[in-house]
Amino acid sequence: MIKTGEAAKRLGVSIVNGFTGSPIWHLIYSFPAVPAKMIDDGYAEFAKRWIPILDVYHELGVRFALESHPTEIAFDIASARRTLKALDNHSNFGFNFDPSHFGYQGVDYVSFIYEFAEKIFHVHMKDAEWSDTPTEAGVFGGHTEFGTKGRYWDFRSLGRGKINFEEIIRALNRIGYKGPLSVEWEDSGMDREHGAKEACAFVKSVDFPPSAIAFDAAFEK
Repeated sequence: MIKTGEAAKRLGVSIVNGFTGSPIWHLIYSFPAVPAKMIDDGYAEFAKRWIPILDVYHELGVRFALESHPTEIAFDIASARRTLKALDNHSNFGFNFDPSHFGYQGVDYVSFIYEFAEKIFHVHMKDAEWSDTPTEAGVFGGHTEFGTKGRYWDFRSLGRGKINFEEIIRALNRIGYKGPLSVEWEDSGMDREHGAKEACAFVKSVDFPPSAIAFDAAFEK
């Protein structure tokens, strides 16, 4: 990870997106009962491994953005909050915001933006669909492949899922996010060339700059 930061520095890249892994993800379903100390120890182990890396990133002038994601130390708002606490809110650690991993979990992805406004270092534009009725394979996927009929959720081409990008853009504008909107495209049921064109057009259509004045400011004259 440090070598990645060094490479980023040489390339003039200021943010490295990636995963951290998690020493406690296998304990996500607490049965048999998981003692609180095991979870505490997991976050302590994470901090022990990552604070030295982040200290080097600080020296390099590079920031690390974790994509909050199932299997990672932070996968929703509660775990993201705890992750930052474990790192003592390290200045060089933040998040790559990707709403597709929150929607099917039932996580309020717009609230994530507001809560961690100073820590949104990068944004993935990625959509997901989830069922409104019972399915064969639930939230955990049932060990099925993406695109399999009967899954509770799946990734979709931008604009074809349930993610509310209108509210995401408005939230990003409110917090003053100036970074890229990076398309991450995964749709097992669509040709990728078609999807690339469609996704590009969708991002251009949904992205808009914030207003520099209040809408009724004209009445002041």
